[in-house]
Amino acid sequence: MSDSTLPMPQPEAGLSQVERVVSAFTAPSKLFADFKRSTSWWVPFLIMIVFSYIFVFAIQSKVGWSQVTENMIQQSPKMSAQFDKIPADQLATQKKYITISTQYGMYLTPVVVIIYTVVIAAVLLFTINFGFGGKAGFGAVLAVIMYGSLPTILQSLIGALGLFAGLGETFNIQNPTGTNVAYYLSASETAPALYKLAQAIDPVTIWSMVLVSIGLGTVAGLKNKSGYTAVFGWWVLITLIKVGWAAAFGS
Repeated sequence: MSDSTLPMPQPEAGLSQVERVVSAFTAPSKLFADFKRSTSWWVPFLIMIVFSYIFVFAIQSKVGWSQVTENMIQQSPKMSAQFDKIPADQLATQKKYITISTQYGMYLTPVVVIIYTVVIAAVLLFTINFGFGGKAGFGAVLAVIMYGSLPTILQSLIGALGLFAGLGETFNIQNPTGTNVAYYLSASETAPALYKLAQAIDPVTIWSMVLVSIGLGTVAGLKNKSGYTAVFGWWVLITLIKVGWAAAFGS
């Protein structure tokens, strides 16, 4: 029998969209290896937006945007001091502006997520390619960040469940979910620098950064160590800047 009659080997089928989402939590290396076939990122984006709006609905129905503003002022000594200086006839107007901007800022979550992700992708692309000699493409890095951010849906879910459980009176929109150490500290009584440092200690965020590190190394054709160095290097730098700013200016 001629070799020409032998069946041609079929290419291995890639992961389905559902398998990709599941793999982000169970087998990230398998997920990111599949990016050689496709760097589609719209599914994790839609999932995160759905959970974000569940959280927004919980805020609106269990707290209310006016109360969000009042809590924000009360929990920030600096902001509270500033509002104490505002004339009574202007106070309501100032609070109204903050309430509207906060409300519509939350409604525009999809736009914020896209802009934020594009900026982070550009920074990490430059870092991994020019700093570590990688060969990643922008689309692949964007997809890595989208899939790597999937654990953050737990923050939205935990935040919404907390509000439906009756924790609205102490709700702080600047630190809304109990996945970081700072959540369990008093924002008004804790030193600003310490509070910022405690806020950075968030297992869910760190989990997400681990995923992005693995994915970044994979799509760049490098070892995972390079991805970890790039991602956590920026995290340490940004955290130090936030802590330093809070220490110097109290916010």
